[in-house]
Amino acid sequence: MKCAALELRFPPPIIFVISLLVIGLINWWFPAFRTESTLMLVVSGVCFLASGIIGLSSLAMFYREKTTVNPIKVNSATTLVDSGLYAFSRNPMYLALALLLLSICLWLGNLLGLAGVVLFIAFITRFQIIPEERALTEVFGENYQRYCQRVRRWL
Repeated sequence: MKCAALELRFPPPIIFVISLLVIGLINWWFPAFRTESTLMLVVSGVCFLASGIIGLSSLAMFYREKTTVNPIKVNSATTLVDSGLYAFSRNPMYLALALLLLSICLWLGNLLGLAGVVLFIAFITRFQIIPEERALTEVFGENYQRYCQRVRRWL
């Protein structure tokens, strides 16, 4: 199967669940790498809260602008959302999912689980975000290209 065949094929929540399973399996298979740290628990909580705030806020922006939240049907976008959190990150919904995975890793205390976070970010970037960027360039043209120059992909 060619890599292009994977583009926009799997909804990001499915990739999130697969990454979560990777984190869980790593935690189960490598218990010797677990550490207990109050700092890790605090950072986990902060990441969890940030994930919820970022995720819900960015989703609300899409609903407010009455544009699609369907990551598979990017061409049906009707509005280029570039304000609020979207002025700082082009992909705050995916950022929220990555932060949620990170919070789970830290809560479990097994830093090897970060491999699941890295896999999520790599897969989403290559097979979701980059194809979305091509599609949004077709839909919004120069406006989207200027937006991409102004705002980073992740942070």
